[in-house]
Amino acid sequence: QVQLGESGGGLVQAGGSLRLSCAASGRTFSSDAVGWFRQAPGKEREFVATISWSGSNTYYADSVKGRFTIAKDNAKNTVYLQMNSLKPEDTAVYYCASRSAPGRVVPSTIPGWYNYWGQGTQVTVSS
Repeated sequence: QVQLGESGGGLVQAGGSLRLSCAASGRTFSSDAVGWFRQAPGKEREFVATISWSGSNTYYADSVKGRFTIAKDNAKNTVYLQMNSLKPEDTAVYYCASRSAPGRVVPSTIPGWYNYWGQGTQVTVSS
């Protein structure tokens, strides 16, 4: 059984920080590209950040660049999303997703490319 589990969401004031975690069970992230996506009510799921299998290449949506950081810890089989300087516009359900991609330098920003998904965690930023 493959399971991705997100944690770390919650309610925070504008300008605050949260750290989201995505842990994998049943398989390892060691050869996976891993991405974070978010979805607000009435809107489509949108790309936030992704990291290559090696952890050496990262990509961010323009809306979060400079504020969010994605990191991969293969020893703990966990991927993190550090979110700083949060804005009300960041309010959404955040999902992590993964796909085996050994050797792939540039992971996809398209949700359908990923095979495995977590259940999501709610992030609410108040003004």
